[in-house]
Amino acid sequence: MSLAETRAEVVSGAIERIRTAVVKGPLDRAIVADILKEVRGLADQRELWGNESFPLPDEEARQARYLIHEDPGKTLVLYLNVMLPGRRIPPHNHTTWACVAGIEGEEHNFVYRRLDDGSVQGHAELELSDLVVVGPDSGIGLLPDDIHSVEIRGETPIRHLHMYGRALETLTERLTFDLEAKTCRPMPIGVQTRR
Repeated sequence: MSLAETRAEVVSGAIERIRTAVVKGPLDRAIVADILKEVRGLADQRELWGNESFPLPDEEARQARYLIHEDPGKTLVLYLNVMLPGRRIPPHNHTTWACVAGIEGEEHNFVYRRLDDGSVQGHAELELSDLVVVGPDSGIGLLPDDIHSVEIRGETPIRHLHMYGRALETLTERLTFDLEAKTCRPMPIGVQTRR
């Protein structure tokens, strides 16, 4: 069996188990934790996610996002994110659940608590509530309204799996936040997914 066939088979099995977890009941942190375990299991098979199949981005782009799996209706979507050191993504939500599991390199996730009630359009006040370093053998699970920012520090590029309840390209309501200005606005998709 080729590497691509092995990867497809392993991913298919994990997606089926994730699908089962998602339909268990109302989405909560326990279900997201179950999903993260599956994504962690995929990330642990490091030989499936190498540079030969998923090359590093160039210095200008600094990030490459590869589509690994997408259910019909653009649900249950798995991406491989490859980012160079120095890449930063500002605070944002997803409007769907998300799980990130490290394969190699470290991604610093700054998790924020929203202090205002969201009733004033374009206004948002956040405070830092946690720092989660995602690397090999670790991950983070996020609910739809959770807010985090990402920073790739050090000298090592990262390879991390990102699993979402809906495709990033469909998330038109997600927001990006400016901490100093205390504002929020719709977040553009950013880097284009490689299919």
